[in-house]
Amino acid sequence: MTLPADKEVSFKESVNLCFDLARATLDIEEGLAQYIRNVNNVYQVRFPVKLNGIIETFIGWRAVHSDHKLPAKGGIRYSPAVNQDEVEALAALMSYKCALVDVPFGGSKGGLLIDPRKYDRDSMEKITRRFAFELIRKDYIGSGTNVPAPDMGTGQREMAWIASTYQSHRPGDIDHLGAVTGKPISMGGIQGRVEATGRGVVLGLREFFRHPEDVKNAQLEGTLEGKKIIVQGLGNVGYHAAKILAEEDGAKIIAIIEFDGALLNPDGLDIEKVYQHKVAMQGVKGFPDAQYFEDGQALLEGECDILIPAAMEGTINQQNAAKVRAKLIAEAANGPVTFAAQAILHERGVVILPDVYLNAGGVVVSYFEWIKNLSHIRFGRMQRRWEEGQNELLLQAIQSSGHRVPEALSRKIHLGAREIDLVRSGLDDTMRIAFQHIRERYWSHPHIESYRTAAMALAIEKISTSYQIMGVYP
Repeated sequence: MTLPADKEVSFKESVNLCFDLARATLDIEEGLAQYIRNVNNVYQVRFPVKLNGIIETFIGWRAVHSDHKLPAKGGIRYSPAVNQDEVEALAALMSYKCALVDVPFGGSKGGLLIDPRKYDRDSMEKITRRFAFELIRKDYIGSGTNVPAPDMGTGQREMAWIASTYQSHRPGDIDHLGAVTGKPISMGGIQGRVEATGRGVVLGLREFFRHPEDVKNAQLEGTLEGKKIIVQGLGNVGYHAAKILAEEDGAKIIAIIEFDGALLNPDGLDIEKVYQHKVAMQGVKGFPDAQYFEDGQALLEGECDILIPAAMEGTINQQNAAKVRAKLIAEAANGPVTFAAQAILHERGVVILPDVYLNAGGVVVSYFEWIKNLSHIRFGRMQRRWEEGQNELLLQAIQSSGHRVPEALSRKIHLGAREIDLVRSGLDDTMRIAFQHIRERYWSHPHIESYRTAAMALAIEKISTSYQIMGVYP
């Protein structure tokens, strides 16, 4: 399916057209396919909050795309540009994302029409708590029904306020901490959640580079080491992805694109220094160790091995897709490549690792946090010291046989798994297996031409199976 060169569609339409491409490769009855494709329900709320003696009115949404599994899961976005169509598109992506990586959640998403930069902390708390109350009283928040998490414009702070508000309105719910994920550790959060989406991007790229056939198809070779990477958006996702790629994989982050311009250094940027500068100066302008470009978006067309769009949807579109010189696009954001742009990039042989797979790390670790909250015990508490004891016995056995184990290696072997170790291990396993299934479908199906279509087909297939098992037959 292609569109005319001058035809661009909305984010929601783009998601649905990707669904249609994948649906065409499956043997699913049309009525059931249409049911899966469309959002089940959307709640729009308007509410007043008195701030500094003035009453302001806010509009928010919470959409449930699919409840084939419960609870429905998805972040809450605070943005001056959010709207109902965007929330519905993001909810749909969450359904497909969860199904693809075998996380037993339905898809949901929330949004509040607000510019958080215009309000102080106390005002944001009042607004967030009131928004949470509106969702709670309509059962759009609950550990067994609908579980929000951070998204653009929100973080641990907002999740803590929502969790606290939920507890005050549902005091008898002993699983109240499971009603929200992405919380601070002190409120039942989990180690590794903040970095989860960015680390998931890295783990997905690592798995891609383990398959020479796929790497060659992207006109690349070798590993991530030394690869030249451009990152658009140094928010939570872009920062962690870039930092891990540079520090652990030896990649070169040659450019960072932000809202106030871009930085370029062919020898590689120090991501931590750039990030600290951005936080201190509210932008990247003025960073000393790089060339600054006021028109930052032009660097999306810069020559590199991998381009990581990690900010907004629609970043790569019909206007710039023909000029993109990256060989591999890794979608760290939701919907950064439009449907029209996908067709242009495919014609040019540019490979895309899709958002529905690559940025699933956040919901995977949210799933771990949810499990932790429902089980009322942190990961590793019961087995860590036992593991250390067993490892110590193993080391003693090796040493007593006359073989010396170096001290540094001995310390590593001796340690039992911490919560962060288990979280990262589980995320790595999830991202590896998911890509293996995607590539198997991609290489084996004659009518599937992209990883996105392969991933969407797998997700639709799993959701369809769930509905049929439930008794929703065509």
